[in-house]
Amino acid sequence: MTRPSRIWRAFVPFPSYQVFQRGGYFSVEVIPDSVAVISLNTMYFYDSNTAVGGCTRSDPQDPGNLQFDWLDVQLQMFRERGMQVWLSGHVPPSSRNFYSECYVRYLELSLRYQDTILGHVYGHMNMDHFFLVDAGQLGNDSRSRDTSLAGDDAPSTLKHSKKELYKLLLQEFADLPGAQGLNHDNYAVVNVAPSVVPTYLPSFRIYAYNTTGSLYTAGQLGNATGQPGGSSASLKSRVGALCAEKAYENTWRCNLEQPWHSNAESPSRMNRLWTPLGYAQYTLRGMDGADEKHPPKFKLEYLTFPVTALHPPEAQGAADATDTDEPASDSAHASEGESESEGKKEKGPKFWHPIPRRHLPRLLRNSTIGKSKKFAPYGLEDLTIPSWTALGQRLGRSKAKQLRQRFRRFMYMGADEAT
Repeated sequence: MTRPSRIWRAFVPFPSYQVFQRGGYFSVEVIPDSVAVISLNTMYFYDSNTAVGGCTRSDPQDPGNLQFDWLDVQLQMFRERGMQVWLSGHVPPSSRNFYSECYVRYLELSLRYQDTILGHVYGHMNMDHFFLVDAGQLGNDSRSRDTSLAGDDAPSTLKHSKKELYKLLLQEFADLPGAQGLNHDNYAVVNVAPSVVPTYLPSFRIYAYNTTGSLYTAGQLGNATGQPGGSSASLKSRVGALCAEKAYENTWRCNLEQPWHSNAESPSRMNRLWTPLGYAQYTLRGMDGADEKHPPKFKLEYLTFPVTALHPPEAQGAADATDTDEPASDSAHASEGESESEGKKEKGPKFWHPIPRRHLPRLLRNSTIGKSKKFAPYGLEDLTIPSWTALGQRLGRSKAKQLRQRFRRFMYMGADEAT
């Protein structure tokens, strides 16, 4: 066993270890029988890696193809078990980062299992942003429309490509159809986190999830097509006339005909059990002097929630307006003349703070604050595909200058935008 494998042993479950030793990818059930995370080895897809073949259909033993075959089996298995899945990796899946055929396979699996995949989380770019994986990209050559940039981990990536990336994202958002013409079956959302290393300003995120909603069971709910649990569409059916061209005859996009499992009632599309509700992003400061006895200080940069989601409704008691994480006492909810037990009966479900109050800046601990452009400019009700595409549409409007400025500032962690 190599030393890197020993380092990873604490993170990789035993059933996945043989696959991990062979290919550097694995899956783990973070909530047994409910939620799994699949960690991909994106070096097999990355077009700067000349040691691999680029997932060409003519080479089924290419390491990228072998990994996608494994991923297909994993997603199907988790779907049959009624589980939800996060996909994660280093290099974000875009047509400028991945070999063309690797990108096609990633896009196809992302949309075929849309009702099973909660989201896609990646790094590498050292710039905080999101972009959309769009089935419409495959009607043309996949490199003709793109939402990300090839980059490396050198500091120059942040310095020289940021203006171009920002413009590409805004153009992509501006090209989105209007709300009435947008078909969410065609999209997946990729979140690219900022740096976690001290080269730049390191940061981390705290996510909140719906843990009490109704369970989604794949294949048992209807969708817009009238077919339970699936869509009649496939990748080949959406590519259209392109497959008549000889150059595409033996490509993946013209030979993947499995029906897609998309459903407007799945956790990636509506708020229900295991839907991610939002995250708060913190920056770490003073890392140079940090050690076990002197942990680094962290500061809230922004959160995706609306401010109103941070506190319970006023009807749940005046005690909730104080700077504490303790729930209001039962007596605070009972009106005069009621017994304590009667007050309990009328009290609604206990409110759980999506972000602990002690981790909020003092301004946001005040339950009377309804908005904050500084900390909560997005106001997303949840992190479903419809919420992200709606944010993309807002950013695509040229009049949304303040929102764009905030998005850009978060993208570059407040770095000088002129460089």
